[in-house]
Amino acid sequence: MTLRTRKPRKKGEPTIALINIVFLMLVFFLIAGTVAPPLDERVSLVDTADLEGSPPPDTAVVLPDGTLVLRGEPITPEDLITAERTDPDLMRLVPDRDLPAQMLLEITATLREGGIADVRLITQRGMQ
Repeated sequence: MTLRTRKPRKKGEPTIALINIVFLMLVFFLIAGTVAPPLDERVSLVDTADLEGSPPPDTAVVLPDGTLVLRGEPITPEDLITAERTDPDLMRLVPDRDLPAQMLLEITATLREGGIADVRLITQRGMQ
């Protein structure tokens, strides 16, 4: 009579432990999300949908043809470098969406060569 040897059993994946951890995280975030008090029912929030925005006073607008406008007056990039600003190392530009990128790069390069260390572009954030 020969004895059969048993094949060793394969250990299963520890999925139960993973499910427990995910469940505990779910419970934690549900509880943590309700800790903040709700907004008072008597409060009516301000509606800014129809608010007209205007650029800060030290911001130059770049039109589609490359014309720079500062405080409502046309200006050259060279004059923009020497224009009076609250921060002489910072220049904010609002480029038109139809302005060619190459023209924008040329304007920013001229400003940087003229000594403006920080040139920032102001854009509209998409809310979709």
